[in-house]
Amino acid sequence: MAQTLYFPLLLITLCSISECVQRQYHFINERKNWTEAQRYCREKYTDLATVDNMNDMIQLNKSLNYGFVENIWIGLHKTSVYKWHWSSGDPVSFLNWASGDTVYSDQCTVMNNGQWIDEACNNSRIFICNSTSTGLVFADQMMTWRAAQSYCRQNQIDLVTVKNQNENQQLEKFINDRNSSGSEVWIGLFSDPWQWSDQSDSSFRYWADNFKDYGTCAAIQPSKQGKWGDYFSVYNQLPFVCHEDKLIVIQQNLSWSEALRYCRQNHVDLVSVQSVEMQYKVMNVVKLASTEAVWLGLRHSCALGIWFWVSGQTVCYQNWAPGNGTSEEDCEPTVRSGAVQSGGNQTWISRPETDRLNFICRNSSE
Repeated sequence: MAQTLYFPLLLITLCSISECVQRQYHFINERKNWTEAQRYCREKYTDLATVDNMNDMIQLNKSLNYGFVENIWIGLHKTSVYKWHWSSGDPVSFLNWASGDTVYSDQCTVMNNGQWIDEACNNSRIFICNSTSTGLVFADQMMTWRAAQSYCRQNQIDLVTVKNQNENQQLEKFINDRNSSGSEVWIGLFSDPWQWSDQSDSSFRYWADNFKDYGTCAAIQPSKQGKWGDYFSVYNQLPFVCHEDKLIVIQQNLSWSEALRYCRQNHVDLVSVQSVEMQYKVMNVVKLASTEAVWLGLRHSCALGIWFWVSGQTVCYQNWAPGNGTSEEDCEPTVRSGAVQSGGNQTWISRPETDRLNFICRNSSE
């Protein structure tokens, strides 16, 4: 007998601007060295805590018992490999060095005449912040890179990110119109050897002002308003924070309807992607898939001629690949559903709902 899947008849028409938190955090009040804490988290949950942004940090803080001043392990540890990161957490997909820079140490990045130069992060430069309300903000103050990062996070959003050549040219013009001295300007690109235990690409860092980069593993410091310090994993026995993923890739090849039913029976639902932040979280997990595309909780209504999420919301934030996601989908011979590509730019595509793909479930009702 055919089974019918019921969807909300009333679609929420307002766009959600709140971030969906990818992880649930669990504070473990047992003292272990970092390696022992990592083993415990991997056995009981997913891994030692990963933090993608300040929203994650706020959620993590809610899980903590700050009734004492002991430091608390998280999942960040030092490796021997240096990589470039954006302070905002955006993936590094574009570089514009004045020369072929290869990173061997902690460095930060200035822009000069549209080209990028790496230099010591402790140098003092003027800088550019990015704000969701006002766009680019020119900060005509001399600060170290880390102080500039803190200033931007407190007053705007973060140090500016540059994703492509067009944005680089726009930023160059913005700087030239305001920077009469021609001084070099900090942007949000930095390098470090730190890596999350779960291999996440997250470049979020929340180091305290006294951070010296001598230790091997990171810990939250309650005495420093929850900012992080670095400590030696072997010599310190600390409580710690684990995380449990709120998104999970199911490596089974099912039709969209079967995937929806699986998620609702075994987890909460197929994932809805209602913000660029949630898209980044999907991008983090979709690389684990074994199919070239992965089902999302995205569905096309032939009767209404619209796309909607199974959570009941219309599609406000969009990340469609060119030629996909139109309101005039061909509903014959089958209804169309939405998937995210597991490679390339990981944009969304329209597929017949009978295709058999991996899919992403969410473990939280948030």
